[in-house]
Amino acid sequence: MTSAGSIGDWGEQVAVEHLQAAGYGILVRNWHGPRGEIDIVAEQEGVLVFVEVKARRGRRYGTPEAAVTGSKQRSLQRTAWGYLEANQADDRRWRIDVIAIEGDPASGVQRLDHYVNAVEEAPDLDGSG
Repeated sequence: MTSAGSIGDWGEQVAVEHLQAAGYGILVRNWHGPRGEIDIVAEQEGVLVFVEVKARRGRRYGTPEAAVTGSKQRSLQRTAWGYLEANQADDRRWRIDVIAIEGDPASGVQRLDHYVNAVEEAPDLDGSG
């Protein structure tokens, strides 16, 4: 059985490969700051992109994106601001994306959805309001 940690690590690698294939530059993986952690910091056409990756084997506990609750989205915003401050980049354009992946290392990717500007355009991914 594959552990949740290795599913997460696998999902992040899948997300990095997806982003690179789409022309994103990967700046940092697993950035930790005083306000939290960001899975991937990337850049696309001069815009900083903070990427939250959610990977699950299946839907037993709901879709991966359902785990990006309103509380998690607020935490992502605070952490993004922390990154911007720590890197003296608070004048940069930025957004938060979510990449939801279903699958596992053995069977591969069953589904990958990339929600661009997820916190702005889809603040209710979990349906909780």
